[in-house]
Amino acid sequence: MASIAQALPSLNTRVTWFWDFLKEELAPYRGRAALVTRIVVASTLIMVISMTFRLPYGAYGAIFALTLSRESLEATASAVRMIVIGFLLGGAYVVLGLMVALADPILRFGWITGGFFVGFWAMSAVSNYAASARFGYLIAITVTLWDRHIPSALKVENTLWALGVISLASIITLLVEIVFSAFRGSNDLIDGITERLTSVEELLTHCGTGEAADAAIQTTLARLAMTGTSQMRLVLRRSGLDPQYATEMGAVVGLAGRLVDLAANLPYFSGRVSESDRERIGSVVSRIREIRDALTGGSVPPLHESAGEGEISSSLPLLGELEQTVSLILQTLAGSKSLPVFAPSLDLGAGMARNYISGKLLDPQHIRFALRGCFAATSCYVIFNALFWPEISTAVTTCFVTALTTIGASRQKQVLRFAGAIVGGFGLGIGSQIFILPYIDSIAGFTVLYIVAITVAAWFATSSPRLSYFGVQLAVAFCLIDLLEFKFQTSLTVARDRVVGVLLGLLMMWLFFDHLWSMPSGLEMKRTFISVLRLLGRLARGPVSNDLRKAIEDSYVLREEINAKFDRVRSLADSLLFEFGPSRTSDLELRARIRRWQPQLRALFVMRIAFLKYRLQPPGFELPDAVCLRQEAYDDVSARMLEEMAERIENQIPGIGTGAEPRDELTRRLHETEAEASRELPRPQAQSFLTLLHGIDALTNSLAAEIATEVSRCV
Repeated sequence: MASIAQALPSLNTRVTWFWDFLKEELAPYRGRAALVTRIVVASTLIMVISMTFRLPYGAYGAIFALTLSRESLEATASAVRMIVIGFLLGGAYVVLGLMVALADPILRFGWITGGFFVGFWAMSAVSNYAASARFGYLIAITVTLWDRHIPSALKVENTLWALGVISLASIITLLVEIVFSAFRGSNDLIDGITERLTSVEELLTHCGTGEAADAAIQTTLARLAMTGTSQMRLVLRRSGLDPQYATEMGAVVGLAGRLVDLAANLPYFSGRVSESDRERIGSVVSRIREIRDALTGGSVPPLHESAGEGEISSSLPLLGELEQTVSLILQTLAGSKSLPVFAPSLDLGAGMARNYISGKLLDPQHIRFALRGCFAATSCYVIFNALFWPEISTAVTTCFVTALTTIGASRQKQVLRFAGAIVGGFGLGIGSQIFILPYIDSIAGFTVLYIVAITVAAWFATSSPRLSYFGVQLAVAFCLIDLLEFKFQTSLTVARDRVVGVLLGLLMMWLFFDHLWSMPSGLEMKRTFISVLRLLGRLARGPVSNDLRKAIEDSYVLREEINAKFDRVRSLADSLLFEFGPSRTSDLELRARIRRWQPQLRALFVMRIAFLKYRLQPPGFELPDAVCLRQEAYDDVSARMLEEMAERIENQIPGIGTGAEPRDELTRRLHETEAEASRELPRPQAQSFLTLLHGIDALTNSLAAEIATEVSRCV
């Protein structure tokens, strides 16, 4: 009895956590209702057209509306374009295979297996995931055609129907976005940032006047702190913005989230606010207002310097960190005025393509990933053919849509897909067949049912990445059961077969992805973060080529690689929550530390991009030779400190970066550069140059100190 009693609090805690998790994920946010409406309208239109004109593969077309709708028209158009390209390539591969390999069973098996391998390889190696994933997806949904006893011409016709219907669905989704874009007058990304800035501004205004913060303000800040910035990052990732502007706004989003976290904890520190702190609070409020006005007006906020910035306050211990965070946002936005590509007429894509093909496409890890996926999908293909059970071919589709490059990331999708398949299959699918469909005798009634089901699925699908895939799978299971044929299903075996196929696919993915060349998310997250530090060191040292064109190309590729790794670190941090084992506790501690360091590192990255113009020296940013030499010497020491941080985290060496020598040398180089720039440069140019340099110096030293302290504590 005692053991049972001890177990109850743990169970209650888990139930409470799960309930809070659902409330957090399903809570309304700015723009969510509009996005769900667009998804439901597009998916319903596709359903009505496919059912009215009896178009095959209409279920797959209706599903795509959940993955195609974006937060901007440009991003939706880009996604549609790349998806259609992926489907065209997949359709060409399938038709060619039907022409050359259909008559010979051995050759046919080899051709299908080769298609699986190429599809998984493309998902890992090709930068555009939409096109590469759809290539493999078309092969997966048409693989049962190869072994059916029907005329070859009918097999080709069905393949072309699959290609045409899903492409038509993509175009319909784009048209819906075009119509809705005419009524959409706000920017969800800017609105999300300004909402956070406004809430912090209101709280600080109350603190500055000595009044107690309003309960509504505290509730709003607590909600924003719990919600985090994942939705804004999703908006940014799907927005189709210029890469450099997206990089800047990514840093602003991270810093705005950090500002909310700090402000949400201010009410816990009670006490009388001194007169000097009130002045500092007023300065912070003024700067936040300038940032907000600049974001909404599309301008660049002015930079300010404060002698007391960052000092510890006796009454408000977090005030110094608030000041530093606001200052980082200002510096990030102030650097945006000179951050466009320095020579727009240059063909930067050629250099990026050369770097991409020579390195990533031939990486052995892509081959290993492709082999694991190929083994899993081929095993499913062999099993359902050996059992003469083609209805469970959803197993192959499961392999493609749950395949990611680490254990945690893949497992996260598998868990969500399994849960979505169970709820969507047995709950929405079978439940509607038993309790609702027997009483519906027209397409109008079915449309009402369909709208309700897709609305529920779309609401889940517009959650954060922790839950959004569950919503997609709800729609997948429901559509495959109730929309795959042009009649109301009277047999429950259809739902059973779909769920069995999903289970088989998950089993194969578990066998091959968790046990063959597996890479735990914690280890991969650590390696990726270390790689970011070293790449930032390379960026700090600047281009190695004296050719301006080649230097700009190399810097553009390097910036893209760093930004991609930032996104990967964040994705791995989320997927780590789905891994268990003896190292879970230490991995979660490392995750917490990296999530604290990431916003500062992003801000340093953006400031380094702004500072890079002084190394490249395009027209208008030339520096005297003496200043260049001092700057290069400073950047070299700064790069060495970043590399030492990476070495410290990788090898758990407490001695690196803790001594006075690296910091003293950095300070000496800073003073030398400052003195030379003040002598050689005009006052406005010197002020701009030195403001960026001081910001980089402060961030580099702060990160080095934090990493030294944390790693030394853990050793």
